Parts: sequence; C-alpha cells; structure tokens
Amino acid sequence: MIAEDLLNQMIPPLKVSDSAGKAAKWLEEFHVGQLPVLDNRLYRGLITEADLLDHEHPDEPLTNVSFGFADVHVQRDQHFYSIMELAIQNKLQLVPVLDDKQEYLGVVTVGDTLAAFGQLPIAAGQGGILVLSMEERDYSLTQISRYVEENNAKVLSAHVAQDEHDPYKIRLTLKLNTPNMARITATLERFGYVITAQFSGAGEVSEDEQERFDGLLKYLSL
Repeated sequence: MIAEDLLNQMIPPLKVSDSAGKAAKWLEEFHVGQLPVLDNRLYRGLITEADLLDHEHPDEPLTNVSFGFADVHVQRDQHFYSIMELAIQNKLQLVPVLDDKQEYLGVVTVGDTLAAFGQLPIAAGQGGILVLSMEERDYSLTQISRYVEENNAKVLSAHVAQDEHDPYKIRLTLKLNTPNMARITATLERFGYVITAQFSGAGEVSEDEQERFDGLLKYLSL
C-alpha cells in the first residue's frame, strides 16, 4: 500500500496567508499537533502548537511565523513503511504527500498508517513481506517468483516504485504467503538481489525488524 492510497482528506491544509489565530483554532478543532502550510499548491512546512506559543497577535499571517519540516514529506508512490518511519523519526502525527510536480496532495496520519499495517497478512502472523532494491533492467517478476516458489512459497502481491534513495533503481515490495523467509532471502541474495527490509508474522524477527517495531512502539508511547 502506498501513500496515495492512504490520503486523509478530512484534515485541511493552511495557507501562508492564513492567520496564526486560525492555525491555532484548527489545530484544536482537528485534534492534531501539526498542520501543513501551503503557498498555492506548494508545500512549505508544518505548523505546530509550539510555533504559535510566542505569537501574541492572532491576526498575524503565517508568513510572519517561523515553522519547520519543509523537507519532511513523501511522494505519492512511496510505501507506507516510509511514512511510518518518517513520522517516528520526526515525532509527527501526520506526514504530507506530494505529487510528481512537488505539489501538495494531502496528508497521511499515523492512525491511517497503523490501520494499513494491521491489514497486512504479517500483522496476523499469516505471511511476510520482502523489500528488494534493484536496477530496473534486473527486474523480472516471473524470475523472482520462480526463486520464491522454489522455496515452497508464493508471491501474493507485488508493488514496484522508484527507490527514493537511488533514482536509478526501483524498489520491489513482495507479500509472501509464508513468514519463514530465511531460505528465500538466501536464494535471492545468491542471485544478486539486495534485500533492504523484511517483515515476518511468525518465528524470530531479524535485528532490523525488531528495531522497526521497537521504534513504532516507542513512538506510540510518547
């Protein structure tokens, strides 16, 4: 599931011409700690309650208020794991989503992300997820599926997106019908595929997997 599928249109953006008083009112009304600020359709950052504390004049426009998180956003086709990680790293309740022209599309909330997380087979201990990074010329779902099936498993679904860390590569996310992926990852790595993340619903978790879950639980306890 990608960012575009999780947009929450119930949370509106503010404009740079809106007042600090309006921003404070909307933060309270929508029960959020941050709201996106736009200049036309361009995303400029997130305004928070802390940003408004020192402003005694509620009629001041947001152009006169310092706010941050201008670089905190995801693209429309990024996997929801990226949203979750970005929210955790920045201690945010929501993450803005931009399109290919860097224009604002909406936000995804942590609640929406967790709901998507709960719908995955691994959340019920029924399967696993592998994330692979590769050059586009190396992508063949038929070949990759054959390696998976040789290890007595099946690909339930697949999603291809540009690797946000390398514009010359793609990222392939596979849902598998098994949580036991050690032999599958060993096979794929033997044939040169790079596994960047894996999540299983049963058995022992990897160190990377444990760090992700620990980070999520730590975030939820804040």
